[in-house]
Amino acid sequence: SGNWNLESDCITVTALMDKPYLKPWVNIEAVCVFVLLLWLTKIPPPPPSFGSISSQPLAFGNICWPSTMNTFHNVVVREFTPVDRVAVHQIFYEGIMEMIPDRAFRGLKYHPESLLLYFAATVLCFVMTMCWCVIAIIPAIVLCGRYFYTRQVVHGFLEQTMSKDMGDIEGFYMKPTGCCMWVAVLDGKVVGMVAAVGQQKSGGVVELQRMSVDRRFRRFGIGLALGRKLLDFAAAQGYVSVVLSTTSYRPAAHRLYKRLGFRCVETTNGYITPGARQSLLGKIFYRVRNHVYTLDVKDINISMISQH
Repeated sequence: SGNWNLESDCITVTALMDKPYLKPWVNIEAVCVFVLLLWLTKIPPPPPSFGSISSQPLAFGNICWPSTMNTFHNVVVREFTPVDRVAVHQIFYEGIMEMIPDRAFRGLKYHPESLLLYFAATVLCFVMTMCWCVIAIIPAIVLCGRYFYTRQVVHGFLEQTMSKDMGDIEGFYMKPTGCCMWVAVLDGKVVGMVAAVGQQKSGGVVELQRMSVDRRFRRFGIGLALGRKLLDFAAAQGYVSVVLSTTSYRPAAHRLYKRLGFRCVETTNGYITPGARQSLLGKIFYRVRNHVYTLDVKDINISMISQH
């Protein structure tokens, strides 16, 4: 079903422990790890605000995957239309859900202050209890806590965006002057998206937002094609610069921005994600780093963007 049911999963663990041939190898540490893995591998279903979006992946027919080239030459990048809404919401939702393991686990190694805090808590609990089980239980609790609070923040961010721009794409991106959303289409199916939001009051700045590519079609130049379209738009509209911000820890995302010509100008630790509910435990278990990238429009030369 995609939902995590603590009661049913614990019953499964208990049933395993009752097997005579498993008892010599079963201990409390193994049970904790097993339950943790059951939890982390379950993906929550789309929230009700997504209406009729299917939890099944999009079907793309019989697509010929490239074997010797690193791009799809028949990708078309065009403006968003109302018929693209369901596919765009699906790609957006799947991209947002990828934020949970990225921020909760991959991001942990980028925050030594958090690792030090968790290590100190483990040592303190061990000194107080003198129980070796603590060495296994505390890290499991930390991972569960990071997953829980990251999931909470991500869902809050999802609800906020769906009640604003992603809930009214035409009104937010397509009608206002200086704003637009594009989709990448392959074999008649939408496989990626990106949006531009003009900020003339900020000195002629346009912000890159909502860039996301279906994960099955990444590393084939689709993100690059979407980025180029936005840069063309910025130059044609007379903007001075293009900016974007990201809390992603995925190296591929940062490589894409640099390949498009962006440079990182600011990094903020302890960034507060829009829609996040601040609490003491939330601050302990959820901590991200925000990167701000910028690109001067006068330096844009699409023909000189590296293909490698």
